[in-house]
Amino acid sequence: MPRTKEQFEEMRNATRAKIHAAAMQLFVHQGFGSTNVQDIADTAGISIGLLYRHYRTKDQLFHELVDFAVEGLKRNIAYFESDLSPKTLLARFVDEIYTDFMNGEELVNLLILINQSMFAGAGTPSKQHEEILQVNARLLDATARLIRKGQHLGEFRSGDAREMAVFFYASVQGLAEMKVLLKNSFAMPSPSVLTAFLFREGVDVS
Repeated sequence: MPRTKEQFEEMRNATRAKIHAAAMQLFVHQGFGSTNVQDIADTAGISIGLLYRHYRTKDQLFHELVDFAVEGLKRNIAYFESDLSPKTLLARFVDEIYTDFMNGEELVNLLILINQSMFAGAGTPSKQHEEILQVNARLLDATARLIRKGQHLGEFRSGDAREMAVFFYASVQGLAEMKVLLKNSFAMPSPSVLTAFLFREGVDVS
């Protein structure tokens, strides 16, 4: 029986997911320059011909992965602008980060991939590079506003909100790099450790 259009689309999406996972793993662990399309095809368990049916070049695949990561940052900005209490929002966000770091490497790889793209594009700024800078700045601003709101409500410790936001993301980025470097010996700090510099003691998360 011939496959339906929906079945073909499902197969196509499954193949792209394999390619994405393989490419992220290789770009992070080997570097973009040291990874070739044959490496990606072999890691994904597909033929190089099938890979080329989805992506014409390695650069196209890399840029699509970075776009995917940037969309995740945009969702975080919208999340931080919701009406829940700042402490609830940040606590849930940190819980998600903790779970993702403990259960897999996708978030870790996406964070490192964005970093790679920013450093690679620093010398020759592109439209994508400029978008990453803008979205990162917006995320930092949204987080700083959230911290100020939490300070006003008595949920967060006092301090410069922007400095605290920078420290928070620097910590998460550093943990992503440590997880890749240390592998099985990596120990993920608990959510309470990640938020100890932010949350005031004795304030419940509702």
